[in-house]
Amino acid sequence: MARTARLLAAEDPPPPPAAAAERPRPAAAGSGLRSLSSAASGLWDRLSVLGAGVSKLEKALGDHFPEGERYFGLENFGNTCYCNSVLQALYHCIPFREQLLEYYATYKNTEDSEDNLLTCLADLFAQITLAKKRTGVLAPKRFVQRVRKQNELFRSYMHQDAHEFWNFLVNDIIDILEEDCRTANSSPETTPEEVSNGAANALANGARERPLVTLVHRTFQGILTNETKCLMCDTITAKDETFFDLSIDVEQNSSLTSCLKSFFSTEILNGEDKFFCDKCSSLQEAHKRMKIKKAPHVLVIHLKRFKYVEQLSRHKKLSYRVVYPLELKLGSMSEDADCEYSLFAVVVHVGSSPNHGHYVSQIKSHGNWLSFDDDTVQISEESTLQTFYGSSREHCGGNTDHGYILFYERLGGKS
Repeated sequence: MARTARLLAAEDPPPPPAAAAERPRPAAAGSGLRSLSSAASGLWDRLSVLGAGVSKLEKALGDHFPEGERYFGLENFGNTCYCNSVLQALYHCIPFREQLLEYYATYKNTEDSEDNLLTCLADLFAQITLAKKRTGVLAPKRFVQRVRKQNELFRSYMHQDAHEFWNFLVNDIIDILEEDCRTANSSPETTPEEVSNGAANALANGARERPLVTLVHRTFQGILTNETKCLMCDTITAKDETFFDLSIDVEQNSSLTSCLKSFFSTEILNGEDKFFCDKCSSLQEAHKRMKIKKAPHVLVIHLKRFKYVEQLSRHKKLSYRVVYPLELKLGSMSEDADCEYSLFAVVVHVGSSPNHGHYVSQIKSHGNWLSFDDDTVQISEESTLQTFYGSSREHCGGNTDHGYILFYERLGGKS
């Protein structure tokens, strides 16, 4: 489940000069690591900072502008709003940002380092963190070029899917760190602690006692348990699988909690779907259910708003109204019933079709909600999140801005 299958590659015709895939937008609106500063010597020679007219945000925040924080918009290269919206959510995921900056500080200046998606992402995060100005616009050109080089799907100027990009990014980062680990373990000059910001225990022969734990695993990985109970002998068969996000079916006029309860509900296996019980040595009726065995530090929830309709022979966007809370309790869905999360980022899909549209992100940073719309960053209100719940009527014009990917951070610092 960790390697989630592709959801959808929503396609859009190549945009004209004023990109048709993007909606018109209004006018503009950490911790510092010592080692990072030294590793980033000369970084500003490579920065591509655009414009300076974003001071409205500083004026709006006034004395509430967080010390040491940076709020930068990202330039859109024709259709890269899907990328920008996810990057903003990741940058403002503090545990992920801090680990990525540590990686940057340790490995940026190594002699044999080669450009890959991870180094380009770390370089982009460092550019923002080390910026002399508190607000501005950056052009993530190297990162986008690397994305397009790595994955043919993102090379066109068609409308892309933000969740599919999220899956590609986290899985590619893991592949890079695992390759770093293999290379380092084969080198007698490298100690296990120096390997890829990971937590693998290397043995003398270069093998690992357990799978490498990367910065992605530490931040986003959870464990699901699939339990199947034979109704004849009551034997329970359990199987664990990891996940980096939960893809949840949505229903009209529902809540995120009810959608999650449906996702984790008990399924009856009977008829042609009977379960083969090893103890009974035969097919038996059974109950099957999932629960979260280990909750991640950051829980990412993908609302499945794009559904393939056979009668139409195409995907359709579900504008269903789904209310998502600011504070989320997993309760009986998790082995840790007291597990509680706080919402800090929402990637919003704008548009009535999966084939056309735009992505923006709503981010909570230091108690303030901000709207990131490519190169535009504006202060927002918590109440604005309600406008992204969806429509109470299926065929309803007007608002097409709907929450698509939700980022929740676990309260209490447990993982």
